[in-house]
Formats: sequence, C-alpha cells, structure tokens
Amino acid sequence: MDITIAEMLARNARMYPDDIALVERVPAEKKRTEITWSEFDERANRFADVLIKKGIKKGDKVVHWMQNSISWLVAYFGIVRTGAWVVPLNFRFTTEDLKYCCDVAEPKLIIFDEEFTGRVEAGKDGLSYVKDYICNGRNIPSFAASFDDLITAASGRPPDIELLLSDPCGLYFTSGTTGQPKPILLTHNNMTCACITENVHHYQTKDDVFILIPPLYHTGAKMHWFGSFIVGGKSVILKGVSPEWTLEAVDEEGGTIVWLLVPWAQDILLKLDSGELKLENYKLSQWRLMHIGAQPVPPSLITHWKQHFPEMQYDTTFGLSESTGPNCIHLGIENTHKVGAIGKPGFNWEARIVNEEDRDVSRGEPGELIVRGNGVMQEYYKNPEATAKALKDGWLYTGDIVRQDEDGFIYIVDRKKDVIITGGENVFPVEVENFLHTHPAVKDVAAIGVPNERLGELVAVVIDVVPGKQLTEKEVLDHCEKLPRYKRPRVIFFGEVPRNPTGKIEKPKLRNKFTGRTEAFKL
Repeated sequence: MDITIAEMLARNARMYPDDIALVERVPAEKKRTEITWSEFDERANRFADVLIKKGIKKGDKVVHWMQNSISWLVAYFGIVRTGAWVVPLNFRFTTEDLKYCCDVAEPKLIIFDEEFTGRVEAGKDGLSYVKDYICNGRNIPSFAASFDDLITAASGRPPDIELLLSDPCGLYFTSGTTGQPKPILLTHNNMTCACITENVHHYQTKDDVFILIPPLYHTGAKMHWFGSFIVGGKSVILKGVSPEWTLEAVDEEGGTIVWLLVPWAQDILLKLDSGELKLENYKLSQWRLMHIGAQPVPPSLITHWKQHFPEMQYDTTFGLSESTGPNCIHLGIENTHKVGAIGKPGFNWEARIVNEEDRDVSRGEPGELIVRGNGVMQEYYKNPEATAKALKDGWLYTGDIVRQDEDGFIYIVDRKKDVIITGGENVFPVEVENFLHTHPAVKDVAAIGVPNERLGELVAVVIDVVPGKQLTEKEVLDHCEKLPRYKRPRVIFFGEVPRNPTGKIEKPKLRNKFTGRTEAFKL
C-alpha cells in the first residue's frame, strides 16, 4: 500500500467526514469530548501550518511531550504532515531525561502539556537549539505560545509537502542495556506496515470501536489503534485506568476491542470475583476482542478471563519499538489453546531462531529471536555501533532468547538484555543502581527483575552496605522517592553483590538466589 498515515487521515476525512473519529473520556471529571474525521484532519492541517510558519521544515525534529488526549493525536499528525520527525517522550520523564533526548535529537521546537512546564523550564537553558516552545493547556508559561490560540489562527489547508514512504518520520526513545534510551528512527513505511499488520491480525472494520488506554508515546498502543485508523473506525481515548471506567467506556461507547496490560486485566478479574463489579450492569455483548502485550502473559490469567468472558476473542502480541511496535510475532485469536507462547511470525513478517554463530537452531532448542519485515527500524539514530549489532542483512536481532515447539509456536525463554519490564514499562537497572549509589551507606548495588503475577516483574535491588554503617528498608524507600514511581524498587534485599573477574555484576546468580522469595511483596 503506497500511502502514508498522513494521507490515511485525509482519506478518512474525505470518505467519512461527519463520522466520529476520536472520543476523549475523562471519567474523574465526568468529561467527554469528540471530533469527526473532518475536524481531526483540519486540526492536524492547522497545526502543520503553525509549525511551517515557525520555520519547521522536512527533516527537522519536534519533541512531543503530552498526555493522552485528542490534542496529542492532532499534534502528532500535524508534525508528520510537515515532513518533520516526531519525537514522542514518556510522560514520566524527568528534566534530565528531556535534556538527554533533546541532546540526541536536537529539536527546533518542543510542544508540551502544561503539567510538564516545570520540567521544561528547568532544562530549557541548556537547549540552545530549541527555537520555539508551544504549551497545550490553560496556564501558558511566558516562554511558550498557546497551542489552542495558534491552532485557532492557523490555516486548515493541507501543506504542500511531498512525503515518501522511505522518509523518516519518528524518533522513538527506547531501552538499552547501557541504561540510556536508544533513539529508534522509524519511517513512513514502518508506520504503514503497522497499520496493515494490525488490521489483518484482528480483522478490524469501520464498525469496530477501539478503546485506547495505554500511553500514546509508546509504539504499542498507537500501533494497535492503527488497525482501526486505517479503516476509519472510531477510537475512544480513556484518560485514567480502573475496572469501572474500562467497562463503562465499553458499554457507553459500544467498544469492541480493548488492549490491556496484565495488571489492568487482573484488576478487572479481582473485582468481578469479589462481586464489586457485575457484568450484568454493563452492555458488553459487542466486546469481541481483548488482547495483551508489552510483558509476559500468565496462561492462568487468560484461563481466568475466559471464565468470565467465554465467548470473547483473545490474542497475545509481541514486538519491539525497533519493529514499529507489536505484531512481528502474535499468537492469533484462533490459538488460545497455545496461551503462554508469543505465537508465530505476523502478517508479512519472517522469524528465525539462531545461535551465537547466526545459524538456525534445531526445533525446541533455545536461541535468539530475529525478525524481518517492513516494520524493522531504519537505525539507531547517531549510534552506528548499536545499529550494526541489531541489524544484519535486513534481520533485526531482538535480544530475546526463545524456543519453538513442534507446532511452530514461539515461547520466550529469557532476555539477553537486563531491562526490567514492570507493568509494561521498561526500567534500566543501571539507572536504578547509579541512583542508589548516591546514598552514603551503599557500598554496592544490583537491580534485577523478579517475577510478579500482576506487573510481570518488580524492580528488586540487592544492596551491599558500607561496613560499619546501617541501612534500613525504609531508608532505601525514602531515598528512592526521588525516582519516577515505576522505577522505584519494590523489593529490597541486603547482601553481597557478586561480580565476575571483569567487574560485571553476575545477575543470573542473583535471580537464582532471590526469585521465589518475593511472596510477601505481592501487589
């Protein structure tokens, strides 16, 4: 398909001008907003006009730091239509994270939600390459222009800029074993691939209604929504997570597809089991598909889910930001009997399992998963060494150790990388370790992931205390309050940190020692 996501939006506006494209629900404020496809398209054009008048050109970078909202998507597509690269940032990022990402991307402009004003203001003096700031909200700082005011005054005509499928369009920061996010360069062709693959896997039609809960800055949620976007289906942006809010959105909006994280699904089940939620109080008969990704899925969870929703379809999706998000591997809605596997290669994808010599392993033997398809990133931006390790002859080396059963289904065995995945978020161990090293009583420290049914993994730390000093669990927790919540240790052990002769922490030893000792820390 020779069409970019920018043109897909314009096509939807031509074909379905008065149909609802996006709904934004803010349950905590009992607020609901909606826009049609023609309004969505026009607003994206208006923001593109704003950027062009501010000097943004094809190939420039624009940092995009916002919470999920209709405005998030308006800004995203406006940036794409200028030919600039969108640089979406995690809303949990600190000022230091912002500065690191900006130093790599060198953006000319930053658009941000008002709640990030303090973090932006604290770092902006070191961002000499940023020429303009735009703030979305009511309380606009003196150094920024108002998103709403600029949009209102701009032209709604589409910009006259040629976009090729081979053109870069997004710079997504993801995890690396060094502890610093790697900048992943994605193209328009990557985005189109995500639209097609997701639609083929989940049979999305114009009549489907996608309930969108996870953060849009991540490739997962947005690329799942792309499957409905490509056919002009309505999407509901749900701001805030609770079992009640999810079921209310499905009921009141006619939701047919919901993508969940493991803890969100578990929270729904817990309330159904306790009787706090009663399915008969909601209209859910049209809800046809629930799928999960971003972390390992316990088979028992899906067995439990099926007890409450026996007719509902289910799928496990697997992917990386380097593969433009999910579905390079997927279970398939017809394969619930294989829950526990991540599945088989997705539509128009290939996969192999190789050993250290890049030779295919025998069926059942563990090896590294490598994939090839139109979703594979162009490169790690400004990092040719990391790119050379990850991309070889068109194959993307995932760093995941897997095995394949007799039916061809792929199962995760372990990860080469030490990145901890907790509640769908990546935590870099070295970042936690470096932070804890700032405490005067910490001699040595290692951060590892330990299994947890609800979040997939918990961040655990093993701390070797300076001789003669004392350190309590409470003191560690108090110290870590300066970290973003999802990076804070939830399990704390005290003891020696084993290191090999070259000084590297022997994390397999720690996992073997401490896995299974976290029962008291169940959430």
